[in-house]
Amino acid sequence: MGKVDELNAMNELHWLIDMVQTIEVGLVVLDRKFNIQLWNGFMENHSGVSPNDIKGDNLFSRFPDLPEQWLKQKMESVFLLKNQAFISWEQRPYVFKFRNYRPITGRAEFMYQNITLLPLSSLTGQITHLSMIVYDVTDAAINKMQLESATEKLQLHNQTDALTLLLNRRYWLQGIVDEFERCKSQHQPASVLFLEIDQLQQINQGYGRIAGDRAIQHVAHIVKKHLRPNDICGRYKGETLGLIMPQTDAADAANRAEMIRADIEAAELTYKSSMIKVTTSLGICELNEAIKTPDTWLDNASTAVTQAIASGRNQLTVFSNLG
Repeated sequence: MGKVDELNAMNELHWLIDMVQTIEVGLVVLDRKFNIQLWNGFMENHSGVSPNDIKGDNLFSRFPDLPEQWLKQKMESVFLLKNQAFISWEQRPYVFKFRNYRPITGRAEFMYQNITLLPLSSLTGQITHLSMIVYDVTDAAINKMQLESATEKLQLHNQTDALTLLLNRRYWLQGIVDEFERCKSQHQPASVLFLEIDQLQQINQGYGRIAGDRAIQHVAHIVKKHLRPNDICGRYKGETLGLIMPQTDAADAANRAEMIRADIEAAELTYKSSMIKVTTSLGICELNEAIKTPDTWLDNASTAVTQAIASGRNQLTVFSNLG
C-alpha cells in the first residue's frame, strides 16, 4: 500500500471514529459475554460514563437497572438467528434510564427510546459481537401520546351528556344493542332499568328550568353511587335515565332499583333556599327468550315505567309482573 493509500485509509478511519463519537444516536458494541467494547459520545453524554471508564465492563454489572433477563433474551436471539431485532418505546418506554433534557418535551422525565440490535460478524464470518443503536424518540413519543390523549378526550366528550356527565342517548343505545347481542350469544341474564323523574315539569314551572336541571343532576349523582363496574348508565331522554345491568336478573335488578329509589326519595335538594322534593318512577325489564330485538327490550322497560307512574309514582314496576 502506497503512502497516499495509507493516508486515505487513516483519514477514513479518523472520519469513521469522529462520526461514531459525534452522531446523535447511541452506539454500543458488546461481545458475546455482554462486555462493552464501544461506547460512543452520545452514551457518554447521557450516562455520564466515559468510554475509557466503561470499556471491557459487563453491561449488566455497570447498569443493574437494565431489564437483564428480558434484554438478554432479545440479544441471544440476535446472536442465534443472525438477524436484527427492534425495541420500540411503545413496547418499553426506555432501556437505558437516561434523563430527558430536550426543551420541547421537558415534561418527560426520561428519554423515550427506540433501539435496534444488530449482529456483527468477524472477518471469518462468525457473529462475535452485537451493536445496540439507541435513538432518542422523546419528541415523537410525547407528540403521539398527546394526540392520543386529545383524541380520547374528544371521544369522551362526544359520548357524554353535558348535564349529567353520563353517556348520551346515542352511545347508551349502542350499549343496549351490544349487551343484547352479547347476552343472546352467551345466554346470560341482563336487565334494563328506566328512572323517570316525577313531575319534572312542575319543578321547572315552580322553581325555574335551572332547578329542573339541578334535579336531573341530583338524581344522576345518586345513581352513580350505585353503579357497578360493568353497568352502563346514560341519559335516555330529558327526565329519564337508563341503566343497563349485565348479568342481573329481574329480582336482583329490582333489589338494586329499590335502593336507588329510596336513596333518591331520602336525599335533599336545595335550590335558592328552597327544599325541592325529588322522587322517581322506575321500570325494569329482564331480557328473556321472548324479546327478539333491543327495541322490544326498551319498549318493555318503558311500559313498566308508565305503569309505575299510573300507580302513583315514586315506585318500581317490573315488566314481567304486568298483567
